[in-house]
Amino acid sequence: MTFVNRKAELHWLEEAYKSGRAQLLVLYGRRRVGKTELLRVFCREKRHVFFVADLAPDREQLAAFSQRLWEQAYGQAETGFSFPSWEAAFRFMGGLARQERLIVVLDEFPYLMETNPAIPSILQKVWDEELRNTGILCILCGSYVGVMEREVLGYKSALYGRRTGQYLIEPLHFHDMAGFFPGRDPIWQVEAYAVLGGVPAYLLEFIDEDDLFAGIARRVLRRGTFLYEEPRFLLMQELREPANYFAVLRAIAHGKTRLNEITQAAGLHDRSAASRYLDILRDMGLIKRLVPVTEKQPQKSRRGIYRLQDQFLRFWFRFVYPNRSDLEEGEAERVLETRIKPHFPEFVGPAFKEVCRQHLRLLGRRGKLPFYPYRLGSWWDGQNELDLLAISEDEAAIMVGECKWWAKPVGANVLSELQQKAKAVLPHFQRPPHVYYALFARNGFTEELREMAAERHDLLLIEASKFHSSGDL
Repeated sequence: MTFVNRKAELHWLEEAYKSGRAQLLVLYGRRRVGKTELLRVFCREKRHVFFVADLAPDREQLAAFSQRLWEQAYGQAETGFSFPSWEAAFRFMGGLARQERLIVVLDEFPYLMETNPAIPSILQKVWDEELRNTGILCILCGSYVGVMEREVLGYKSALYGRRTGQYLIEPLHFHDMAGFFPGRDPIWQVEAYAVLGGVPAYLLEFIDEDDLFAGIARRVLRRGTFLYEEPRFLLMQELREPANYFAVLRAIAHGKTRLNEITQAAGLHDRSAASRYLDILRDMGLIKRLVPVTEKQPQKSRRGIYRLQDQFLRFWFRFVYPNRSDLEEGEAERVLETRIKPHFPEFVGPAFKEVCRQHLRLLGRRGKLPFYPYRLGSWWDGQNELDLLAISEDEAAIMVGECKWWAKPVGANVLSELQQKAKAVLPHFQRPPHVYYALFARNGFTEELREMAAERHDLLLIEASKFHSSGDL
């Protein structure tokens, strides 16, 4: 199993482990993002109990957890043994951690809560009475972000105030792609990111694929493969009304970005229902709400739009779902040649913009920009749109950017257009900021534009074909 990056997450876990104090950690993030593998790497060569919950009856879950504890205590399982209650199991767990550090991972914790809603209260009681005075490091892990934030981290949760730390595990960034695809051409990596995003489970499917299109045909477009039905299974596994959520995702994928548009396109009866579905899909990390980066109170802004956050969902709804009839008949190659390849550069464009935003933030962290991008995103009004807008903390400087996934080199005309669009954003600042410009291009720049950049201090040219996933230029 390839394990890439997650240095910050591992450091966080190691610091908690080395503290020696009782720790109750909450680690959560969307499904397939690599939480379980992260915890397995962390637990390696440490004394630990790793329990993965499921939707089995409560009695069976307790028995399975009891077996794991017994095996840790005595070196072998005891067939048929089970503690009489979860409280007894948690107290025994505390006993194992009195003299020596012990990690206990309760993975898929929401499943435990679903089969026994009293679990958080029981754990809270034993924590207060016993566990907090031991050497336990207990990690509650879950995939449904909303449930973890409400039922485990929320102030109404029985465990509120007991946790000693929490960490939201997010998909990997573009600059992590080299860990999966070392030596691959940067253009290939951008295109692979556009199809698969930063979800490790999806990237691993392509780890041996040199030809991206051949990989798409083999790994995505054929019945029986993991990715062919992934969006359906993802929704069915997590949600009680998957058809409605599916309709909402499909509407967003087809360019419906505002609440009214989504409500109508998804065939929902009212805005409040659509809003509830959107909130849950955001909790799952599948969609995001965007506002112009100049908005001072993003949560209250009426200019918000919805986009798919998961790149693979973008690909699936654009190219797989509409062609299901042909794909069910085994026409993967024909769909690839006639429906995907002709439109692929256009499809990669929005993903390239996201890669450019990540790259610009990375350059800012490394001190390679004129200022640190305190706020970074996109901007739009009724007439103009900026692919990138970075703002310094004091708003004394901004950087506006354009990202072109073109086969031809980008010329001075693009810079001229960007300068005009930049004028539209200036009224949003109390004092006129110093303006810098950044142009990103798939295949470089004209000689005229390069000469202009050499003579100016306010123009940054970044060529995607020379990207290194490490973030260097």
